[in-house]
Amino acid sequence: MEEFDQEKVIEEFEALTKDAERVQRETLKKILEENGSAEYLQSIGLNGRTDIESFRACVPLVTHQDLEPYIRRIVDGDSSPILTGKPITTISLSSGTTQGKPKFIPFNDELMENTLQIYRTSFAFRNREFPLENGRALQFLYSSKQFKTEGGLAAGTATTNVFRNSMFKKGMKAIQSISCSPDEVIFGSDFHQSLYCHLLCGLIFRDEVQFISSTFAHSIMYAFSTFEQVWEELCNDIRTGVLSSRINVLSTRTAMSKLLKPNPELADLIYKKCSSLSNWYGLIPELLPNAKYIYGIMTGSMEPYLKKLRHYAGGLPLLSADYGASEGWIGANVNPKLPPELATYAVLPNIGYFEFIPLGENIEDQDHNNMESSFLRMEPKPVGLTEVKIGEEYEVIVTNFAGLYRYRLGDVVKVIGFHNSTPEIKFVCRRNLLLTINIDKNTEKDLQLSVEAAGKLLSEEKLDVVDFSSHVDLSTDPGHYVIFWEISGEASQEVLQECCNCLDKSFVDAGYVSSRKVNSIGALELRVVRRGTFQKILDHYLGLGSAVSQFKTPRCVGPTNNLVLQILCANVVTSYFSTAF
Repeated sequence: MEEFDQEKVIEEFEALTKDAERVQRETLKKILEENGSAEYLQSIGLNGRTDIESFRACVPLVTHQDLEPYIRRIVDGDSSPILTGKPITTISLSSGTTQGKPKFIPFNDELMENTLQIYRTSFAFRNREFPLENGRALQFLYSSKQFKTEGGLAAGTATTNVFRNSMFKKGMKAIQSISCSPDEVIFGSDFHQSLYCHLLCGLIFRDEVQFISSTFAHSIMYAFSTFEQVWEELCNDIRTGVLSSRINVLSTRTAMSKLLKPNPELADLIYKKCSSLSNWYGLIPELLPNAKYIYGIMTGSMEPYLKKLRHYAGGLPLLSADYGASEGWIGANVNPKLPPELATYAVLPNIGYFEFIPLGENIEDQDHNNMESSFLRMEPKPVGLTEVKIGEEYEVIVTNFAGLYRYRLGDVVKVIGFHNSTPEIKFVCRRNLLLTINIDKNTEKDLQLSVEAAGKLLSEEKLDVVDFSSHVDLSTDPGHYVIFWEISGEASQEVLQECCNCLDKSFVDAGYVSSRKVNSIGALELRVVRRGTFQKILDHYLGLGSAVSQFKTPRCVGPTNNLVLQILCANVVTSYFSTAF
């Protein structure tokens, strides 16, 4: 096995980023040469040209909706060069939590190589700051099954396609500790059983665990909140050497039974530690004394889970993983010591061709009620990777090796600085996740800040917001915002009314404030839902075939996500209307 050369990887990254503009030109040329025969590129008059100027002049900015007819033909088995020169054999599915249904996205070996390059790069910088010794990793990884499309293509979530790819295992062996969990747990057919077994494996190998990770912070937080419920059962398994009857997937049970041996001393140790913990603070270092950090995507919609995760982590550092989407990767975290709230990502200039729409020029002109068509009417003027300015916010446009050309990712990022000549960007929010009724424009980040402000009133009662979502209710006149909260215990009516008022006042967007004052937007409504409601939403997505490793709680539930809205509304126990204005 080839040994991982950390310094060589860092040197290659430094060389790539020293002249990012040249690398971008070469990358675009390579993409267009490889895919010049594609029907899509032929139809727009590019005529084999590979320069940036011709590319921008001929190729339109698109959303997924524009490419859907082409992708559908690929999914249905048309193997002619439609979007790419070589046939697409694998399809990725997005999580579906944004629009209510998953999107089909082409996936190929080049995207797999991009994934490995991102992983190698961030691991090299991470390992320089937090060196790992030989040991194991407790990784809460879950891979749903791939299936065949009507046209015979392999399809699965983006994470599933990565985990099941032979290049992944080969490429990752040199850059990470051995996983505690056998493949039969990672690829198990029942998420809840796999989670239980991940926890059990972590305890069995507790002295060897070097770090804890998952794709998203939510998965790690959820794993240890589950531990609170099942720890005595786990101790009993370790004490007796007999796996709980809750594990009935045969392949998973067989693999775990090979690992599990009676160990009363370990069971007693874990029981004693769990019994002595105060409110589970510092649970992770108590269980896994040699762990050096916790690693996963912790930005954007994951930020609300950081408070609970830090509670479990005690003093262990939280390291945010890299920045990408189901459509592909964008940047690596080369500053791992920064806390997740300040995490930045250096764009790798050779994994795609990137453009950025300056939001200052266009955002005021958007028709938020018809976001996708308004994108095309605005005729924005994107800038290149090296032309962005520090402190400015942009929407990301991606051109990749798998048939996406000038594709509007819908992400808003802020340029924080430069690493050599490539920008270091901070994720801000999803651009199309907006609460809007009138002239108001509140993003996912605005919602999060509002919930954090109101949540401080709850924390005075020693309660927390477990999870939250939102909805624009236009069935009333005027329409109003609805915020759904699941909280950790019983709060008084007085406190919840204060929280409702605080939520309303914390939306500081000028359009919202002025609309509230003249009553063109009605009083904000806080709806408190039963404990376990957001678990039902997770189960709903798992039932649709999503992998928990891709799950993100939908923060703004619109008409395309009607089933999730039904789950939320069916579990409301009490509601409050703001009296703040």
